[in-house]
Amino acid sequence: QVQLVESGGGLVQAGGSLRLSCVASRSIFRLNVMGWYRQAPGKQRELVADIRSGGITNYGDSVKGRFTIYRDNVKVYLQMNSLKPEDTGVYYCNGQLGPNDYWGQGTQVTVSS
Repeated sequence: QVQLVESGGGLVQAGGSLRLSCVASRSIFRLNVMGWYRQAPGKQRELVADIRSGGITNYGDSVKGRFTIYRDNVKVYLQMNSLKPEDTGVYYCNGQLGPNDYWGQGTQVTVSS
């Protein structure tokens, strides 16, 4: 089992920045992939960004050039710049270990226009 806990969400004006953090109950380097997903009201959950064990990153088209995913020994971060109202949603941390998928409880991000 892997527990994931997010933090860093909040309310920000358009054009502002937020940084999300996710801490895992075991070393993140043992996880094959860690990522951030988001879900807006009435929409499906979508990939925001992920980072693989070799450090390779992948971004959703809507956040490329604005968001950056990175990690240290204990956490995975999502730096979000130039935020837009359409970035509003619940952001979930995801970790993949072998065939298993783990999710955090989510953190709300609200971007006002």
